[in-house]
Amino acid sequence: MADAGAQVRASLKALTREFDIIAHNLANVSTTAYKRRCNAFSSVLAEQGAGDSQGGASSIDFSQGNLVETRRTLDVALYGKGFFVVETPDGPLYTRHGVFRANQNGQIVDSEGRALAGTAGPLVIPAGSDVSQVTVSLDGRINVDGSLVGQFRIVRFPDKEDLLEPVGFGCYRAPEDVRPQETEEVVVKQGYQEASNVQMIDELVGMIKVSRMYEANMKFLNSRKDTTSSVIGVAMG
Repeated sequence: MADAGAQVRASLKALTREFDIIAHNLANVSTTAYKRRCNAFSSVLAEQGAGDSQGGASSIDFSQGNLVETRRTLDVALYGKGFFVVETPDGPLYTRHGVFRANQNGQIVDSEGRALAGTAGPLVIPAGSDVSQVTVSLDGRINVDGSLVGQFRIVRFPDKEDLLEPVGFGCYRAPEDVRPQETEEVVVKQGYQEASNVQMIDELVGMIKVSRMYEANMKFLNSRKDTTSSVIGVAMG
């Protein structure tokens, strides 16, 4: 009975983690380019209808989100496997959150003011140019008034995406031993944003299942407590 109780308590811990992950996904259902998080415990829920004694490590679902047209010149979405490269003092970050702008020096930066990497260096819109005249081709080449100023550097992580670590603001960091590969197998869409890949109905169904399993496990623990109390009462006379 002790082992069963320990297993149920471990299951409750895993279910709580699963609930938190689902709640986080639902909170980001409208966040541009957000990638849903999932837990290894999810498959156990589906297959066994009960908790796993150890829970499981969370991972990120990098499946494609829908593209939403904004017609904003520096909104740039990716269709296919790949990431923009963001330059930071601590090394490159990788993102699909293609909501960009030009800073006071004309450099194309992300929402946090960090520079986007080009295939041949910084991406700079010439002084005096009208940002509304910027055009981005399907392969990421950036033209201003018909003149090429650079090309977005876009990379991928074949079979290594699961090793990327989220660091906030839609960005990910790669471990030191994981090297990105340049890719051309992605379509760059100007005037679009990639929507979150969270499916609200699926998450709500998952939340209901987790809640019911949590309640069932709690009832089991409470019933054991009641049984133990009865046995003690009889023994004490």
